[in-house]
Amino acid sequence: MGASGSPETDREVTVCLAGDVMLGRGVDQVLPHPGDPQLAEPWVTDARAYVEMAEAANGPISRPAGYDAPWGDLLEELRATGPDAWVLNLETSVTRAGGFAPGKSVHYRMSPANVPCLASARPDVCVLANNHVLDFGRDGLAETLHSLTRAGLRTAGAGGDAAEAWRPARVVLRPPRSGTGAAPRPGRRLLVFAVGLPSSGIPLDWAATPDRSGIALASAPSPTAAAGLVARMRAARRPGDLVAVSIHWGSNWGYRVPPEHIRFAHDLVDGGADFVHGHSSHHPRPLEVYRGRLILYGCGDLIDDYEGIGGHEQYRDDLRLLYTARLDETTGALRGLRLIPFQARRLTLRRARPRDAQWLRAALTRHGAPFSAALTVGGDGALVLASW
Repeated sequence: MGASGSPETDREVTVCLAGDVMLGRGVDQVLPHPGDPQLAEPWVTDARAYVEMAEAANGPISRPAGYDAPWGDLLEELRATGPDAWVLNLETSVTRAGGFAPGKSVHYRMSPANVPCLASARPDVCVLANNHVLDFGRDGLAETLHSLTRAGLRTAGAGGDAAEAWRPARVVLRPPRSGTGAAPRPGRRLLVFAVGLPSSGIPLDWAATPDRSGIALASAPSPTAAAGLVARMRAARRPGDLVAVSIHWGSNWGYRVPPEHIRFAHDLVDGGADFVHGHSSHHPRPLEVYRGRLILYGCGDLIDDYEGIGGHEQYRDDLRLLYTARLDETTGALRGLRLIPFQARRLTLRRARPRDAQWLRAALTRHGAPFSAALTVGGDGALVLASW
């Protein structure tokens, strides 16, 4: 999205964060160039059925929809914010490949011809270390990487070998300030490391190796895994850099944050991470500010085709969040946080109503009791981290 660079934010870096963006299956079917709708699910064999379920729940959906349609009101929010960096978890393969990955009951893919949909939101980093990027095998992963690279989109967490999968994405934020007449210095950067954990449903054989493509996969959220990531952070970091770790972990439902996830996130912050970006849950999970650093344990879904699927209404997974964090550009410490709520309807995002924002605030503060984060609802309907 480019650096904001205004005088008011001269000493801050603004980062927008979101959880899972799933542009495949039913979403892909309403875009201008839908791919093969065939599915290998136990109960649904055609992706167009998910469009029909969404229409049954909330009304007709225009087809074909514009590339920007799934983002809806979110694009206006991004334009108004003008973040220095914008990071999301892309939870779908981007391929025409067949060959459903064995041992899985749900597979996501979007047509490479619909990549302009993703590009229309101009994300700075698409995280790929998740449990769907290899849904159509390593050939599907290769096409995914090629399609995103060709569109000028940075990725983190997957690659042609382990070195590439573990390599951080690098976003240039702005040149560091220097005195008059001083030689230019390298631009200040945000390094985004991405890692997946088996608890999110990632098969162990999806791990990248020195001679095989795959994702950056840690076997467990252990002190050893944290130490390995910290070593990678320190090797890649140069003076002035900010560092984030994006993690795909945990179950789809429930607010409880496992103690081992808390310890893992704390170890990463203790080792130098400026914030932790967690995802995998279908709804937002509690957040924490630890030693002045932001930890998001589960951002929830942002875009998907789940509207017509029932069974977990108590979690209000129709409500989605865009997280906007303001960080001190020198120390990386959190200066402010806004959570902008949206509601998914007819496969697009609309700003949520004030009462929905209040529902989210109550849920997150109630279930985030072990943490010191206190959320309030501002006059514009955004949730604001008031104190920590």
